[in-house]
Amino acid sequence: MKKTLISVAVLGAMSSAAFAQSNVTIYGIVDAGIVSERGGKLGNVTKLSSGVANASRIGFRGTEDLGGGLSAIFTLETGYKVDDGTLDNTNNTLFNRQAFVGLRSNTAGTLTVGRQYTPWYNALAQVGDPFAAGLAGSAKNLFPANGINLRNSNAVVYQTPLFNGFSGEVFYGFGEQSDSSAGRQVSAALSYTNGPLNARLAYNNRNNDTATGIAPVVERGIGHNSLLAVNYDFNVAKAFFMYNQNKGLNSVAYPNGTAYTTAAIAASQDSRDGLVGVQIPVAGKTGKVIVSYIYADDREFANRDAKQWALGYTHDISKRTTAYVSYARIDNRNGASYTVGGNTEVGTGDTAFNVGVRHSF
Repeated sequence: MKKTLISVAVLGAMSSAAFAQSNVTIYGIVDAGIVSERGGKLGNVTKLSSGVANASRIGFRGTEDLGGGLSAIFTLETGYKVDDGTLDNTNNTLFNRQAFVGLRSNTAGTLTVGRQYTPWYNALAQVGDPFAAGLAGSAKNLFPANGINLRNSNAVVYQTPLFNGFSGEVFYGFGEQSDSSAGRQVSAALSYTNGPLNARLAYNNRNNDTATGIAPVVERGIGHNSLLAVNYDFNVAKAFFMYNQNKGLNSVAYPNGTAYTTAAIAASQDSRDGLVGVQIPVAGKTGKVIVSYIYADDREFANRDAKQWALGYTHDISKRTTAYVSYARIDNRNGASYTVGGNTEVGTGDTAFNVGVRHSF
């Protein structure tokens, strides 16, 4: 009996030692709100939506200490809809948001492979947009932050360590076609952080060619996006600024191109976007007033410009739970087809109001 107890104790100690260097975390967001939309061909739409401020999700994040400052890491993350419990994508992909594995070094940086965000989108959501790409005021309503500009599969991403406030990120997405350049995507960002200043310069390059291996390569050109995103914290308020240039096919795509017409409106292949905004802490910094102004400047003959004004308020009920309310209106010019959406849904019209709650775990 004593030997059995000793053996169990030894195995338990060995098991603890083996797993002490590993860590797996289950995390997620549950976000739902009431949304009222106006101005589209569907008329007035009031609905319960999921992922208004942040997309509802559940994920698994893991690290293993390999020694010498090196760790193995992975993330598997799927999105779902709180309103009906289904996955938030049409093709029923399990881990549609993120799915990657890699290595992180304290001195050499981080290398990951799999389905990941582009550095261009990270600059928009993490640095430039006071609404953090959510609520009615989301910069995604006018900036081209959808499709593979947002995230892409088959990607290799390298992030440098932080050097005197500077860091970099490089993204390469394989097109996986018979021609190595067809369908590929390259994105990169350079970041600088110093006290209250946070600035990021990002670039996205999307090859639209297709190659089946049977027919000749169909050359459709390159889509380019170049973004400067800056925020500065004055303590009494945090100011935001973004400027973005879009050039080429698929550099811009309307989230809902048939919101106002039966036939889809062609997106511009030469345009500029700009944003100015502010976050103002209130109620002992548990609350936050958010304001932004965004414009889309079409440089083509059609001149389909648009402007968006947005106002929002978030209130931290606890460290994990936040209530929110927001309103935004878009002024479309010359047949432009921009819509007021949120973080997850693209919206049906040019005006939207939403109120809801977000809980993270």
